[in-house]
Amino acid sequence: MKKNKEFSYVTRADVAKKAGVSVTVVSYVLNNNRYVDKDKRERVLKAVKELHYTPNTLARALKGKGSKHIIFIVENTSNERFGILVGEMDKFAYEKGYVVSLCANRNQPELIQSIISRRFDGVIISSISFKDEYIKELVNAGIPVVALLSREYDSVEGIAKLDTGLYRGARDCVEYFYGQGRRNIIYIDRISNRNHFSNMSDFRYRGYVHQMEEYGLDYANHIITGCGSEEQVRKKLDDYIKGHPVDAILGRNDRMACIAMNAVLRRGIKVPEDIGIIGFDDSSVCQLVTPTLTSVRMPEERIAKAAIDMLYKMHKELFVPDMMKFSTELIIRNSTE
Repeated sequence: MKKNKEFSYVTRADVAKKAGVSVTVVSYVLNNNRYVDKDKRERVLKAVKELHYTPNTLARALKGKGSKHIIFIVENTSNERFGILVGEMDKFAYEKGYVVSLCANRNQPELIQSIISRRFDGVIISSISFKDEYIKELVNAGIPVVALLSREYDSVEGIAKLDTGLYRGARDCVEYFYGQGRRNIIYIDRISNRNHFSNMSDFRYRGYVHQMEEYGLDYANHIITGCGSEEQVRKKLDDYIKGHPVDAILGRNDRMACIAMNAVLRRGIKVPEDIGIIGFDDSSVCQLVTPTLTSVRMPEERIAKAAIDMLYKMHKELFVPDMMKFSTELIIRNSTE
């Protein structure tokens, strides 16, 4: 462990000694650029955690330099909403001398070590499955973090939070259906091959549940979830409609709403006369399907600007800004009227 008058910090040699491997092996694990057998890899990662090793963080602080690079971690990079957001973020980041990269959440410790070792100047997270422990590692490494709230982050301190309005938006959807006289409102959850399905920690899901409760409507048996493919969604929905009355469907996103619409229309059910359908995100597909899809729109440009401004303040002025809140807008189209 090297020391000077002001600092004592952990080196890769310290990690190697504790893990019982060579410095080269430590480098391979941290850079994730060579194969290292499982036992050695686990020993290195354990040593890194126990020693609180943060590669390059001290060097950056001493030199007063950063990478001028921000990483935006999302659930799925193919989601159109995230593409729009990263485009807006890049515009505002460029004005401040930064660039933004889009990255899918892999839920692996190697991703966190890569972010730390490459000296990113900030991380923006919009992924419900991104673990709190990973966020804490980023914060402990001195990297500013902004979370776009799709769930609670009560156990994490030192991050900026941006409420994009998902909870209120979901409640607004149920309110709209209720105002039309629809009472049998079902929720179509996400598709996942990693068992990342919604629960009460998810703001969209929670908004649906809370508004259904407020109206005294049954929701426990009105949720289509646990699906790993589009075909599974169609089959579960088809089976459900056969045995239950349905007059409204809320999709967790536009894709789920469109899958539901396809399944409903194939059964000869009329939309919106028999079943009204609402999506979420107001993606381009909303105006490409027939009937056109009612959806929830978020103010992407304002959200992007706020996220970049928050990171900039955290990086330059060294304080965590207060949470910002935005409201969504329900864009009414033919699938509900």
